[in-house]
Amino acid sequence: MAGTDPIAEAEAEGAADALFVLTAALLTPARFPSVLGDDYPAACAALGLLPDAEGYGLVFGQDGLGARWTVVVDDVSLVAVAIASWDCGMAYDLSPDEDSVVAGLPGWPLAVATRAPGVPDPHDPEPQEGDPAPLVPPSGEVWGPAQRRLGADEVAHQWAAWRSQVTDEEPAGGATPSGGAPPSEGGGAPPERAAAPAPAAEPAEPAPKAMTWFERPSRAQTTPAPAPQAPPAAEPTGAGPSDAAPAADVASDPYAGVRRALDELRGYLEEPPPVGRVRSTGTEAEGGVRTLRADGPGWSLVARPDDMAFVLLDELPREVLPVARGPRLPALLEGLDAMAVRPT
Repeated sequence: MAGTDPIAEAEAEGAADALFVLTAALLTPARFPSVLGDDYPAACAALGLLPDAEGYGLVFGQDGLGARWTVVVDDVSLVAVAIASWDCGMAYDLSPDEDSVVAGLPGWPLAVATRAPGVPDPHDPEPQEGDPAPLVPPSGEVWGPAQRRLGADEVAHQWAAWRSQVTDEEPAGGATPSGGAPPSEGGGAPPERAAAPAPAAEPAEPAPKAMTWFERPSRAQTTPAPAPQAPPAAEPTGAGPSDAAPAADVASDPYAGVRRALDELRGYLEEPPPVGRVRSTGTEAEGGVRTLRADGPGWSLVARPDDMAFVLLDELPREVLPVARGPRLPALLEGLDAMAVRPT
C-alpha cells in the first residue's frame, strides 16, 4: 500500500485553510442582504447567528481548493471601509483578523460573479460531520419572498428608471393610457398633483399599471449591473387601492394585496415591527433624498417620503405596482421614515 506524502498533505491542508476574498456585505440592523429575511433578526437567523446590536460583516471567498465560504466577522467597521473603498473604485485588501471571525459557513447566500484566480471553479466544500448545509443564492427560476425582496432592492437602486414610467397627471376624459397615473392610496381620489380637479361625485379610479420586474444581477455581484432598462407598463389589471373597497382575490383585484400591505404598514406605526423591517437610506450626493424600504409577510414596499410608492407581492410574480400620493400616503410615508433605522 502506497504511503502518504506528509508534505503534500500539509500543502493541501494549508490550501484549504486559505481564503481568497472576493467581496463582502454588511449584516446590520440598517443594512443587510434582503434575500436572508424581512428584517434583521430573520436575516441573522438564516445564518444561525444571534442578532447582535452592532451587527456583522459577511466576507465571501474561496479557499485554496476553490470551495465557497461565507466568513462572518464582528469587525463591522473593517468590512464597511472595504465596501466603501470598492464602491469608489479603490483597491482595498480586506483581511479580517482571526480573532474577529465569528463563524465560517459553507457556500454563499448571494450570487457572486467573480472567482479567485489560480484555484478550481467555485464549488461547495466537501461536507464534514456536523456542518450545516451549504448556503445557496435564490433561484432565478421561481418567485418567492427572496426574489420579491431582491426585486424591491432593484427598484430602489434604479428608482429614477421606474419612476419615469409613471406620470402624475390624469388625462382628460377619464382615459388612462399606458404609463398613466397610478391609483392613489386612500379612498380612490386622483393623485394630489393631477392636472384635472376631482369632481364632486366619487371619482372613478384609473386602472393601475402593473410593471414587470426583469431579472438583473444582484448588487452583491462584483460585476457592474447593466444600464437601467425602461420597465414597460403592462395592461390594466383592475381597480386601484381603496380603503373602502372590499377584499378580493388577486385574479379580480390585484391591488387587494397592496391595500393589505398599506394596512400592515399603518400597524407598524402603532406597534413597531422587528428592527430592520423598515429602513431608510440616502446620501448627500443624492441631494439628501431618502428611499424607504419596508417588508412584511408577502409584500415589499419601496418609496420616497416626498413622492410615491411601489409595492411588490408574492402572489404577483415580477409585477411592480405603483401607488400614487393621495390624502393618506404622505403621512404614512413620513411616519415610516421617522421610525426607520438608518445606516450610521
